[in-house]
Amino acid sequence: MVTWGQCHLMDDNAPRDWSDQRLLAPLLGERVAARLMDRFGSLRQLLHAEPREIRGSRGVGDARLETLLVLPELARRYFEESLPCGEAIRSPTDTEAFLKARMGHLHHELFCCLFLDNRHRVLRFDEMFRGTIDGTSVYPREVVKEALSINAAAVILAHNHPSGVAEPSQADERITRRLRSALELVDIRLLDHLIIGDGRATSMASRGLI
Repeated sequence: MVTWGQCHLMDDNAPRDWSDQRLLAPLLGERVAARLMDRFGSLRQLLHAEPREIRGSRGVGDARLETLLVLPELARRYFEESLPCGEAIRSPTDTEAFLKARMGHLHHELFCCLFLDNRHRVLRFDEMFRGTIDGTSVYPREVVKEALSINAAAVILAHNHPSGVAEPSQADERITRRLRSALELVDIRLLDHLIIGDGRATSMASRGLI
């Protein structure tokens, strides 16, 4: 038997078209979802809030708090499976989704490398250098050493901007040129450098900067 709620769901727009509040309603109830959106303003702000802040909202008990706390980890694991080791990268979209899930929520800067073989199959994803909100120190020698140790043929670089602005800086361009030159010396191709911001990614290759 199909219930009224199921009929309503099937007749409604696709979930990708729903508002943040509409997405939260089946998990938390409409009233609690509305209160949380009024208080925090966006899904991102809600999921980045401290548990004690969320717990202080009317209608949020232990069960609802736990539901909210596991959502970011569920998303991270879902998108991580889009780039499993040993499989070829299917599309730039998969790469961007994976990197946004891994890095887009961080409050510190993280510089990562996606190492690939000559068929663009994923060998490994490494978090190479961690910094503060202002920046990080990147050492080309360490990237080259790691690439050689796993016999990588190509590399995709990525780092996040905790400010949320996914635009490459002059410093980003400089370190990209240094890394490309260092990798070329050992016949490893630099395919791209992705800047991860608030919900979006910018490809330096698409900008003609590689």
